[in-house]
Amino acid sequence: QLQLVESGGGLVQPGGSLRLSCAASGFTLDYYAIGWFRQAPGKEREGVSCISSSAGSTYYADSVKGRFTISRDNAKNTVNLQMNSLKPEDTAVYYCAADSSTVQAMCLLVDARFWGQGTQVTVSS
Repeated sequence: QLQLVESGGGLVQPGGSLRLSCAASGFTLDYYAIGWFRQAPGKEREGVSCISSSAGSTYYADSVKGRFTISRDNAKNTVNLQMNSLKPEDTAVYYCAADSSTVQAMCLLVDARFWGQGTQVTVSS
């Protein structure tokens, strides 16, 4: 069974950090671009950051540039999202996804073949 599982979400104070992980089972991530997306209550899902299969290309939404870093470890079949300087507006359910498209297309179109179930991130004092 092909599956993506997110972990690492939780409650953090403004200015704090969290590290999200996306693990794949049933298939290898080596040949896929991987993206992190988020959806806040009452808002549409948006692309946060995407990384190509080779890690040679990345995309970041303007709202997270300089604060979030995406990375992948193909040997461990995982992709991580390091989130620093978190703000209340970062509160959302975060999803990882895999697709064979480019990082720009994947993140801007919010379109991917495989999706995880999501992990809640809450930034609040």
